[in-house]
Amino acid sequence: MNTVAIIQARMGSSRLPGKVLRDVCGKPMLAHIVERVSSSRGINRVVVATSDKSADRAIQACCAEKQFDCFRGDEQDVLDRFYQAAKYFNAERVVRITADCPLADPMIIGNLINYFANGEYDHVGVATGAGALFLDGGRYPDGYDAECMSTTALDRAWREATEQTDREHVTPYLWRQPEKFNLAMLKSEIDYSSLRLTVDTEEDFQLVKKIYQDLYRPDRHFLLDDVVRWLGSHSDKLNINQQHIGHEGYEVLWQPTAA
Repeated sequence: MNTVAIIQARMGSSRLPGKVLRDVCGKPMLAHIVERVSSSRGINRVVVATSDKSADRAIQACCAEKQFDCFRGDEQDVLDRFYQAAKYFNAERVVRITADCPLADPMIIGNLINYFANGEYDHVGVATGAGALFLDGGRYPDGYDAECMSTTALDRAWREATEQTDREHVTPYLWRQPEKFNLAMLKSEIDYSSLRLTVDTEEDFQLVKKIYQDLYRPDRHFLLDDVVRWLGSHSDKLNINQQHIGHEGYEVLWQPTAA
C-alpha cells in the first residue's frame, strides 16, 4: 500500500514567522522533520505541502535544494491542500505531520502505521494535541503529533466538511465524529502530557534547539526516550516554555460540526 506522509508547512505564523526554515544544527528545521519522517517504517514517500502564497516560495526553494517532494495549494483551505497532495502522489494511506513538530519520532510513526494497518480503521492518531484533549492519561508530549488515515476517509472529509476549523485543521471532521468513522488512538504507556515539545513560540524553539545541540547525530535519529532522559538531567530547561502549556486553544476544535 502506497503510504504517503504529508508534512504541512508554511512561512506564516502569528507567533513565530519563518520558524520552519530556522537553522537547527546547520539545517532548516523542516529538513530535520523530513529526514526523521522518511526513516519511519512503513512510509513510502514524504511530501511537504505548503501554500501557493508568495512567501512560501522559500519553502519550495528549500525542498528543491534538498530534493524533497513539494506540493503547493490553498493557504487557508488546508484540507483541500492536503487532499490534493495525497491525490497527486497517488496515496492509498496518508500520514499527517505538521512542521511545528521537529522531534517527530520515526519509531512512534512506524507504530502508528502498524496500528492502523492491523485494524479496519478510518483514522488513528497519536494521543497528543487537540485530538487527545480529553484523554485521561496515556498522552504523548505535545509535538509528537501524527495521524494516519485512509484516503477514503480523507475524501469524505474533503467532500463533507464545511466549517472553517475543519478546513483549516484537516482532521477534526474525522476525529470529532466517532459515529461516522472508525477511530482509534495510539496511547503512551507513560503519560507525558506535562511536556511541551512543539514549536509555536520563541521559547519552544530555544528548548528544541538545545535538545538538538546535545542529541543530534547525522547517522542516528534520537527518539522520545532519548529526549526524556535528556530532560531528566536538564530539568531546569523545562522552565523555558512551561508558561505556554494549557494555552494552545485546542478547545475550539471540539465545537460540534454544523448539521
